[in-house]
Amino acid sequence: MSQPRKRRVFPFTAIVGQEEMKLALLLNVIDPRIGGVMIMGDRGTGKSTTIRALADLLPEIDVVAGDPYNSSPEDPDLQSTEVRQRADLGENLPVDQRQVPMVDLPLGATEDRLCGTIDIEKALSEGVRAFEPGLLAKANRGLLYVDEVNLLDDHLVDVLLDSAASGWNTVEREGISVRHPARFVLIGSGNPEEGELRPQLLDRFGMSVEVRTVRDPELRVQVVDQRTSFDADPDSFNDAIQAGQEALQALVVEAQQRLPQVAIDDDLRIRISAVCGELDVDGLRGDIVTNRAARALAAFEGRTEVADDDVARVVACCLRHRLRKDPLEQIDSGDRVIKVFCKVFERPLPTGEADRRAFELALVG
Repeated sequence: MSQPRKRRVFPFTAIVGQEEMKLALLLNVIDPRIGGVMIMGDRGTGKSTTIRALADLLPEIDVVAGDPYNSSPEDPDLQSTEVRQRADLGENLPVDQRQVPMVDLPLGATEDRLCGTIDIEKALSEGVRAFEPGLLAKANRGLLYVDEVNLLDDHLVDVLLDSAASGWNTVEREGISVRHPARFVLIGSGNPEEGELRPQLLDRFGMSVEVRTVRDPELRVQVVDQRTSFDADPDSFNDAIQAGQEALQALVVEAQQRLPQVAIDDDLRIRISAVCGELDVDGLRGDIVTNRAARALAAFEGRTEVADDDVARVVACCLRHRLRKDPLEQIDSGDRVIKVFCKVFERPLPTGEADRRAFELALVG
């Protein structure tokens, strides 16, 4: 029996520019505890294309065959209650391989569609927990993407963020409760012109990225040419860059395995917290996320020790959305983070747009 062809998705390594967005997404795949990415920017800047390409890039995962929650055959924390009970009884769990799930949350989705529903009549008449899994169940161990998250009902955003933070989804109705694993990388995108996300919700995203329309004519032509070639013959286009895709996939897998060995020394952690304190960031989420992102970056680049440059490359993404907004202040949030970082880490401050761009390019590498 022939294998079904993979879905045709524009490949991750062929995406031109938007380095900050691509790096933030890769780091969250390496360490999902970072807490997801909020991507804000203009329409037509490749946000949705990049996110779908990321899911296609990732290697297949082992799942328990027939389980609606993509339960892991080995990790009890990634297993549904039913699978864990079967494992405890010594049952030999059948294993299947599945592409990393990529779930789109439509704007009109209800809470039942998101969390799942309990059939009360069936539960009472037959004495079984008749649960219909929702999108959170489908997204377990994968990516959950919310386009135009700033237009989503605040209550649904709360539910999403709670599940992303805890790794579990609980549905309760009429005294009946169902709980299942819901560990996923939450990715939101939106256009600031269509409304801002509430600050207390924005703060719950691990990283925030601002994407802008490419202005350089040569880069714009390159983007158009790449897309035209892909649309004309997706199979040939994908075959031509398959080696690059496989190399990046291998780097991500190695980074996931290396992450537990990556260390960050006390002095660096103190300076990260000094940056957060100087910026008057509320709570400790900024400190935690910056530490995790810096460790994930070191792992991605094959190192087991975090360096100053790792912090420099992630600090703006981790903190810019946590700053208190002053309506009278003209300076961009990312500029404020860079300014304080340079002060605490005793680096020369970039002056002017050209210098700042050179600073960012040097950090992106």
